[in-house]
Amino acid sequence: MAVTQSKATSRDGKGVERLVEIMARLRDPQTGCPWDVAQDFASIAPYTIEEAYEVLDAINRDDMGDLKEELGDLLLQVVFHSQMASEADRFTLEDVAETISDKMVRRHPHVFGEAEARDSAAQTRAWEEQKALERAQKLGGDPEDVSALQGVAKALPALLRAEKLQKRAARTGFDWATPEPIFDKLTEETGELKEAMATDDIAHIEEEMGDVLFVCANLARRLGIDPEVALRKANDKFEARFRAMEDLAKEDGVSFAELSLDQQEALWTRVKASRRQD
Repeated sequence: MAVTQSKATSRDGKGVERLVEIMARLRDPQTGCPWDVAQDFASIAPYTIEEAYEVLDAINRDDMGDLKEELGDLLLQVVFHSQMASEADRFTLEDVAETISDKMVRRHPHVFGEAEARDSAAQTRAWEEQKALERAQKLGGDPEDVSALQGVAKALPALLRAEKLQKRAARTGFDWATPEPIFDKLTEETGELKEAMATDDIAHIEEEMGDVLFVCANLARRLGIDPEVALRKANDKFEARFRAMEDLAKEDGVSFAELSLDQQEALWTRVKASRRQD
């Protein structure tokens, strides 16, 4: 679908409508941008994921200016995918908006229907029940015949997917009553990892390492901690301490990389001590 230049580049259109018009022109086979025209769903998907993480980064930095910009970049991804689908006569951005609107109304009967208002915990249960029903309907079966793990996307980051799988399993009663037994499981899995390391079997070591990480994710879930958030903060803490070590080495007139491990450890201890005093 071609769009005239004046329409696509002016502000006569408003908001999302203008963005749709711009994307249509970018994708025009004759007059559009060669790069945009060459893209498909698979080639754009990595950018979609990247933009979602950049939204998260702006939120974590509490930068509302960046958040507005990054949300725009993410919205562009939705429009891009919808434009490609429209060109293939599959669906449009309007269809996308109608589908999510219908879903929100369907999943909030206490707001848009006759159901009674519930507390947050009850509403969460009702939400999950409705999602399970929808998954079963997609597969054309009875909710009781559909796995509790159905629909947990394989493309999710592994740590996040582990948490979601465990939450789904827990709803069926497959869960520890308290976090304490998970520590025993963690000890068991680290022991198996050590045994695997003694065999030099890389595939076996990888498997056991995965089991250790899976148990760690489960422990975080039972403690009410988001493992992705916890690991992200640990990454930030490590980065800050490492950079501080590099700065201390520069102050001492030496290259950090040329220090012995014992000397580097001494700097690490200095950094930790200074951070505790702050």
